[in-house]
Amino acid sequence: MSTLSEVVAALKDRFAEVTDSEFRGQVRIVVSQSCCLDAMTCLKLEFGFDMLVDLTCVDYLNFRDATDRFGLVYVLANTDSNLQLTVRVMLNEPDLTVPSVTPLWEGANWMEREVWDMFGIRFEGHPDLRRILLPEEFAAHPLRKDYPLQGRGERHNFPVLTRDEA
Repeated sequence: MSTLSEVVAALKDRFAEVTDSEFRGQVRIVVSQSCCLDAMTCLKLEFGFDMLVDLTCVDYLNFRDATDRFGLVYVLANTDSNLQLTVRVMLNEPDLTVPSVTPLWEGANWMEREVWDMFGIRFEGHPDLRRILLPEEFAAHPLRKDYPLQGRGERHNFPVLTRDEA
């Protein structure tokens, strides 16, 4: 069984671009876009991170000292050793594409669809990357910080769904 510091050290040895930090006992690593799938595969197969707890995205537009626009956040857990690790992949426009981790964790399927729908991050190799919360005709990604708070008037372009009163 490996400790979290051993896992991080092994990843840093294998992938030169991995950086790490710790805050209040929570360990975070940042991996590059190019080695994202390799690092995630290593974490699952070699270090036993068998559970994808969460997958989300953060928009750092106009955030102090931010050099990257988006931070894709994966929270992984090893259910045998009770280790938890946060993995972040930083992305910038125009290349907002990362490999899908659905082959590693089936639960990533809907989480990746939600991140695609709300932020516009594409997951290459995803089995069914389409909108999950908004209609397919919706052209924007509303959780981006440059999206207007009141919207752009899109909802007036969609049909109203009514329920039959029975």
